Parts: sequence; structure tokens; C-alpha cells
Amino acid sequence: MSLFLSQSKMEYSKAENNMEEIQHYLTKCSIFRIGTVSSVDGRLVSIRVDRDKNLSHLLYQGELLKNVSVGSYIKILKGFDCLIGKIEKEYVKEIVSQDYYATPGDKFARYLSIQLVGYFQGEEYTKGVKELPLIGNECLILELHEYQRIHNFTGKEEASIRLGHLMTDSNISIDISVNKFFASHIGIFGNTGSGKSYTLAALYKELFDKFGQYEAFKDNARFLLFDFNGEYSSPTSITGQKTIYNLSTQTDSGDKIELSHDIILTPEIFFILSNATEKTQQPFIRRMLKLYNKVQSQDDQLSYTKGILRNQLKRTLQMADLLTGDILLAYFEKILSFEENLRSDLGRQSSSNCFYLMQNNNKFYLNEPANERRIEQTKMYQAIDKLEEDSEFITWITKFLYIQLIEDILSNRAQNDHIAPAINKLNSLSKDFSKVITVPTNKHVNDLWSGGKPMAVINLDKVNTSMKKLLPLLLSMMCYQKHKSYKKEGPVEKSLNIIIDEAHNILSYESNRESESWKDFRLETFEEIIKEGRKFGVFLTLASQRPSDISSTIISQLHNYLIHRLVNNRDIEMVEKAISYLDKLSVETLPILPAGACVLSGVIADLPIVVQVEKLNDKTAPRSQTIELADAWMH
Repeated sequence: MSLFLSQSKMEYSKAENNMEEIQHYLTKCSIFRIGTVSSVDGRLVSIRVDRDKNLSHLLYQGELLKNVSVGSYIKILKGFDCLIGKIEKEYVKEIVSQDYYATPGDKFARYLSIQLVGYFQGEEYTKGVKELPLIGNECLILELHEYQRIHNFTGKEEASIRLGHLMTDSNISIDISVNKFFASHIGIFGNTGSGKSYTLAALYKELFDKFGQYEAFKDNARFLLFDFNGEYSSPTSITGQKTIYNLSTQTDSGDKIELSHDIILTPEIFFILSNATEKTQQPFIRRMLKLYNKVQSQDDQLSYTKGILRNQLKRTLQMADLLTGDILLAYFEKILSFEENLRSDLGRQSSSNCFYLMQNNNKFYLNEPANERRIEQTKMYQAIDKLEEDSEFITWITKFLYIQLIEDILSNRAQNDHIAPAINKLNSLSKDFSKVITVPTNKHVNDLWSGGKPMAVINLDKVNTSMKKLLPLLLSMMCYQKHKSYKKEGPVEKSLNIIIDEAHNILSYESNRESESWKDFRLETFEEIIKEGRKFGVFLTLASQRPSDISSTIISQLHNYLIHRLVNNRDIEMVEKAISYLDKLSVETLPILPAGACVLSGVIADLPIVVQVEKLNDKTAPRSQTIELADAWMH
């Protein structure tokens, strides 16, 4: 009757008046019982298994029940308390017996080593340790409804989506809370072919299926997906409620994304674009940005810019250093590139170290005070009057680099050889930049979701490597800054989920393709998002096949993890060190997980579990399938 007394008082009062129920309950308990507690060492408990419970399955009311095994759960009955433990290992011990008639099988006993993980309080499962068992307490396998409650990661009133089912039992559905999961930073890791792309697609497909019909979702939810390989850029992959930006640096026919002035004018972005050195080029760029902002503060910006150029041209044509003067005049030609033959009426007199204006077969030496007014008659000076602001912002801002360089050389503040490489680098990059980015001169920027669809997919498949690293940074910065401004207006209602597939491409700290300052700024930007973004409704979802390449700071700040098969020791060690939620058993299963199966761990899960993610149909699945070589070669 000890098993019977361990049940709730309500069950007891019902059963004591009904001997059939008592008999049924005792029969069930005898079948579900597996053994008793033999030792307790903190959370670590040893259980001696009954001799007749060494089978892999049990038969109960015509149903085949799976018996205990490593990785499964048991319940320990202590009075009215029901404690839950996870089996970590099993072993046998030799039993010293004085019974000379004992068979060889009687000399060994099977033991289970378990860790206490939670307890049932009424019908609710709670994570943690409330009580420790006593030696002799009986242990039972879980019933199906108890097993389901342990793997239920949602509250009664919470909205949830189905992720898949327990890998070891397809009857146990794994549902996750939308609030706890998507209002968090998520990491999806796994080697190629392990199913991480399917998992990412399945997560957001289920989310759109559940909320996509609500107008509030369309108004307040924003999803930005960076697709490096074109896996999610088909019209129906994940959802149809998305805008796809097919970018290309190979042609001029690809889509373009509007970017705000504020992002481009960030000094660190300019340093990256121009690969500026710290000692000379970065101070120069700061001076240029200061000049540009001063021009922007004027009522008539274009007239003010022309005035600067006129003053600089007069000083240039009156200087005695003709070699430097030639260099400066070449910069004026770059600024006034819409005109040709700007120097056709100018000459240089070496003996007098001066420039002259050739007019009506006469030479007017421009260093003479009497001829100063003649400068205004030169083609170059008159071309300044025709200067117009360029429609391409990068081309226009580059002209201010030349204006600042002219000013610095005239003031002996900088040398041409030190500064020119940074400008040349920016000029070469601007060709690729202008193919994928446009910066409106009217400062009004249409956001990525102007079409009213909640998801924007940035297809980077045909973008070169340098722009693949730059674009996610620029767009994430712009969107993050915008969402930070919502906080000032009141409670945050708008959310932004930034989804980065193949995240090691831009979050690696070991890449040798760019400078240390560029890597530091990029990582610091995303580290700020992952540390502070939650306050502003901004969350990251990272998918990667090489978690060891990603900054450990970023990995450790993630809240929830879906970890597919990993076989590289560095990746496994990185995951084990960075993720405090993983137990030893879960880590050991990573190299042998089948395709589509993953360990779910983090704040969403009371304990790590292995989930088989739902398979998607061809319409919504990402284009990441492995080629069927035999079929391709034979038809």
C-alpha cells in the first residue's frame, strides 16, 4: 500500500471507497515500478533496478511502453511529493550474498545514476529541486501525460508554435512559447547537411502561419533575413509575406537598398570604406565630416560649397609651388568632372614659379596682384558655377574628401601621398557600393518593409565578399538605430528580428580579409545589439556551421539554442563552454545526431532535450538540399 499512499489525498479518498480502483492502481504501480533509491548524494541519486524490470519494453493494457534508458526520465515517490530525475548512466554492481544456491544472475544488480531536474506540484511540472529523496523511496517510469507535461515549454494561456516532436518518441509534441522564444536571441548551429537551414525555416514558417493573418503583426513585427547563399529567396520559402531584395555587384540590374545619411556619415563606417590608417587618414576623414556637417548647416549648401572651391582655386593658382599646384588642379578636375579641358587656358611659367592665364595670345601671370581678377575668367573657375549636387550620395561625399584634401595641402596640414590612398580606396569601392546601395539626397529613406510585408530577405548570393561583410553591418545598424528611437516615444510595441544565416561570414574574429579595426567595429556593433537590443525590441537569430569562428561574447549572450550535429572538436568545445544550459549527455550526443534532429536548450527549456524538427514541404523549404548525384547522372 506504500505506493498507493504516495498519491494525492484526493486520489486516496476516491480510491479507498472503491476496491476496484485500488486494485487497478496497485496493478499499474507494480507494472510502472522500476526499483528503489539506494543512495543520495545531493542531486545525484542511485537507483537499484528490480530484477524483473531489465527488459527494454513493458506491456500495459495492450500498449507497449518504453522502459527506462539513458537520457529518459523517472519519477521518485516521496510521500505526497513526486520528484523527477534524468537518467545519466547505468551500471551493474556485484552483490555479496551468503546464499550458496544463488544463480550467477543473482550476483549482479543493475543501477541507474540520475540527476534530479524537477518535480510535479499538482498537475504542473516545475524545474528545480524541492526535496531530496530518501533511501528506499520507490521509482516509477513516467506515464505519457506526465512525459508530455515535462516537455511542455508553454504556459496555459501562452501562444505557442509546434517545433517538432521528441526524437525518441514521436507521440511527444514539442511546443514552444512564442514570447519566451522569439523575444530572445537564438543560436542555430550544425554542420553542413545537419538540417539547420530547415530548422530556421521551420521556426519562422510556424510563426507566420500562426500570426500572419493579424494586422497588428503586419504593423508591429519586422524580420530582416540575410541570405548569403540564396536559400530563402524563392517567393514561397518560409512565407509569401516577404519582400526579396536580389542584390548583385556583378551587374547594374540588381535591386538597390536605400540607406540613410546618418549611417554613411558615421566616422567608423568611413574608416572601413576607405581602409583608413589610424594616425593620418582617420583624422583627415574626421575633418572632412566636420566640413560636410558645417556645409549642411547652411541655408544654401550648394552656394556655400561653391564659395569654398572658389577660394581654394584662387589660392592654388597664386601659389609658387607648381608641382603641388598641378596636383591640386587635378583634384579640382575630379570635383568638376562634368566639364572637359578645364586646364586648356592655363599654363605654368617655371622661371617665375607661377601659373598664367592664356587669353587672346597674352599671358596673365596669376601671382601678380593686378591679375587676381583674371582668375575668375578661367574655365575652371567658371565651371564651379555649374556645380550641382550628385544624385549618388557616395559620389557627392567623395568630392568633399577632395575639397578637404585641397584645404589640408594648402594649409600644410597633410601630405598628398598619405591621404590619397584612402580616397582611391573609397572610389574603387563606390562602384560596387552604388550597385547595391543608394542614399537619397532628400534624406527621406523608404524602409525595407515599405511594401507592407513583415519580412525582408536580403539575397547576397551574387554580391562580392567585401560587400557581403559590409551590407549586413550597415543595414543592421540602420534598423537598430531606428528601433532605438521607438523607445523614446513610449512603451516598445514594434519588434525587429535580425536573422543571419551563415553567421560566421560576418561575425568571425579570425578573418584575415580585413583590418583589425574593421573586425573590432563590426563585432562591437553586433555585440551591442545582442547585449542591449532586448530593451528596444531587437533580437538576433544566428545560424552557423562553425560556432567556434563566432565571437565567444556573442555566443554566450544567446538565450536559446538549437544545436544540430557537430563533429569538429573545436565547435563542440566552444558550445560546451559558452552554453551553461547543456548537460554532459547532450554534449556527447552532438556528433551522432541524425539529420533534422537537434538539442533544444536555453531559457525556453527546463532541461535540454533532443527534438526532431518537422519536415517542410518543397514549397516552403529552403533551397539547401544536397544534390542527388545518381539521379542527376542517370536521367
